[in-house]
Amino acid sequence: MNAEVKSLKSKVSEAEWAVRVELAALYRLTALYGWDDFLATHISARVPGPDRHFLLNPLGLWFEEVTASNLIKIDRDGKIIEGEHGINYAGFVIHSAIHEAREDAHFVLHFHTDDGVALSSQKDGLLPLNQRSLAVIPRLAYHDYEGIALNLDERARLVANLGDKSQLLLRNHGTLALGATAGEAWSRIYGLEKAASAQVRALSAGRDGVLIAPQAAQEEVARQITRGFTRSDDDKRQFSDLTWDAIRRKVDRYSPGYDL
Repeated sequence: MNAEVKSLKSKVSEAEWAVRVELAALYRLTALYGWDDFLATHISARVPGPDRHFLLNPLGLWFEEVTASNLIKIDRDGKIIEGEHGINYAGFVIHSAIHEAREDAHFVLHFHTDDGVALSSQKDGLLPLNQRSLAVIPRLAYHDYEGIALNLDERARLVANLGDKSQLLLRNHGTLALGATAGEAWSRIYGLEKAASAQVRALSAGRDGVLIAPQAAQEEVARQITRGFTRSDDDKRQFSDLTWDAIRRKVDRYSPGYDL
């Protein structure tokens, strides 16, 4: 399969192109972190406009090969609108459900990392062990495993379990996060993945050897994360916006060409 494709920049709206570039950057960043899973897992973005189209990776390409132009545009029924390759159907099932149900789900990331899968296999879920997990738990939902996500009727249960949360642990499967911006979605999947890794390492000492955070501290962190983080009183941008600026610089340095 050839990863090369002619640029679509002149054939799509400026708004769609901007989303394509941001989504391609997310794929490249995922590869840089080693959080891709061969040709599996997927990241999606809603295409601006009334058609409710969204973008997925072309099946058969490494995440490091994804560009703004070779992303696949599909409709809510899974029909390919733009693109030369196929898609992962399980990706369509999962991502179409969330894009349809949540207006704030402009970007959705779903991973199968070793630690994310390990956490998803632990019956107690994410434990309040440290600052990482405490920042995730208030926004975390769970969805029980039903098999490979190929059945359309699972979408209703997936959406019901997600509710109004922004991070999801797919039990016996992996991790998922959504956001209104690329930076927000990345910040959330990053937080969930790092919390998973911290728990897997902590539990290497055994379940009885870990320290649960005090209840008062758990409640305080839950309040604190609703306030957001900025650099100063003069800079009102969200922390996720600052994160995205840094992400783009990193991808530009180590994985150029995604914006073609």
